[in-house]
Amino acid sequence: MARRKSSSKLKVKWVRSWIGCTEKQKAVVRGLGLRRLNEVVEREDTPAVRGMVKKIPHLVAIVEE
Repeated sequence: MARRKSSSKLKVKWVRSWIGCTEKQKAVVRGLGLRRLNEVVEREDTPAVRGMVKKIPHLVAIVEE
């Protein structure tokens, strides 16, 4: 299994409102560090962050460099 470089980053953008979402989904958005709609944050590309993004694909998007 190939390992990723520790310096690889992932840009996550919050694209849809969380109105009507569950509390767990809201917690995931907050856990990613997103505070405002259309905000972009840069996180380490780890399995944990990938899993968080996978939980809320309807709310966030991965931004290409």
